[in-house]
Amino acid sequence: MTNNPFSRLVDRTTSRLGRFISWLTLCMVLIGAYNAIARYLGRFIHASLSSNLYLELQWYLFSLIFLLGAAYALKEDAHVRVDVLYGRLRRKAKAKINVIGSALMLIPFCIFVLWVSWPSIRNSWIVREGSPDPSGLPRYPIKAVILVAFVLLVLQGISQFLKDVAVLRGPDEDEDEDGEGFDADPGARGL
Repeated sequence: MTNNPFSRLVDRTTSRLGRFISWLTLCMVLIGAYNAIARYLGRFIHASLSSNLYLELQWYLFSLIFLLGAAYALKEDAHVRVDVLYGRLRRKAKAKINVIGSALMLIPFCIFVLWVSWPSIRNSWIVREGSPDPSGLPRYPIKAVILVAFVLLVLQGISQFLKDVAVLRGPDEDEDEDGEGFDADPGARGL
């Protein structure tokens, strides 16, 4: 945990959002199951039990889970990592990589996405863009979630950045006598 009030607030908000997203996931699965059952049952009884509304609602829920879940995944360090060395590094070495990555890639990318997506989202709201499919849902609200998601992601990125800077400024509690940066036993952290 950090002593930074900004990070505490952002982390608490992101954790609550993560719990909310877990319920959205359950809703999406239930709607998907209903769509599949209704489609096959409808063929059997020769009636239309499904509609584009349910299909688009499932798509909207998936979009919400994916977009809003990015900040939660960052907070929980649940993003996919390809680098096999990172897991073996000491806490300060990881913090240094995270600070550089946040400052040079994550935060600028989020700001770039906000900047380039704003005109399209604004136009969607101006015309109240809707689905081209019959009984479909309006598209402009889900497009606005792109802005919300990247604002949340940049806030969580700043929180992570501040926490990693605090690690870099803190004591070297996990350095061994040799000052080596790798764990002596790679299996100690589940590798």
